[in-house]
Amino acid sequence: MITPSPLSCHFRYNIPELAKRYKVYALDLLGFGWSEKALIEYDAMVWKDQVVDFLKDIVKEPAVLVGNSLGGFTTLVAAVGLPQQVAGVVLLNSAGQFGNANEETKKPEDSVFQKVVLKPLKEIFQRIVLGFLFWQAKQPARIESVLKSVYINSSNVDDYLVQSITKPAADPNAGEVYYRLMSRFMLNQNTYTLDSALSKMRCPLLLIWGDLDPWVGPAKAKRIKEFYPQTTLVNLQAGHCPHDEVPELVNRALIDWLSTQTLEVPIQNRSTQIL
Repeated sequence: MITPSPLSCHFRYNIPELAKRYKVYALDLLGFGWSEKALIEYDAMVWKDQVVDFLKDIVKEPAVLVGNSLGGFTTLVAAVGLPQQVAGVVLLNSAGQFGNANEETKKPEDSVFQKVVLKPLKEIFQRIVLGFLFWQAKQPARIESVLKSVYINSSNVDDYLVQSITKPAADPNAGEVYYRLMSRFMLNQNTYTLDSALSKMRCPLLLIWGDLDPWVGPAKAKRIKEFYPQTTLVNLQAGHCPHDEVPELVNRALIDWLSTQTLEVPIQNRSTQIL
């Protein structure tokens, strides 16, 4: 079972329980958490390649991938990238969007004026704005406020969780990584869509969904289930991070699902990896 995550310690209440039955790996996505803040061009395929390489080089046996938010979409594209080693996928309030069939994908070529004048000015403006937003976003009070806005029961929004986000944000290249993510990845998410990944996936899928999430509501989970028939949906009265807000319910749903699935290898021999 694999869960790529921007913050692997966010699975603090899940890893110990799952480790009683499975081999568990926790992996921070490149540029997040305790990982190196590499100055690269960030793209969904960077994290897909990271997970695929980890599976091939470290795990070396079938595994189930589990991911929340951005980590959720990463699990989908990783499952497509290495289908022979991914036995199942679990999404918790996953990021990603469905494509628009009527949207024109071909972009017109930029003029010389756009390349020479407008683009540099746009980048300068973005750097100023995003630099301020990053400074604001890494303040402990701001982090706590955002977390409490997406947790219905905020009792687990504690100092440990807040510090686990503020400390990586102080890394030398964290500000530049934030800029690259926001200006080049987050604003171009329509390049990779849920339907494009799901249409190529073949393994069982479990959705554990916090229905009270103000960012990613239950409508997305319902649409994923309609699009991908091999889906089991578990709805919970929780917010964006059900694994941290109601960990007992998430652990039970995950273990129950694993015990009833006919996956590629016996469950007792499967690596459980939480990234």
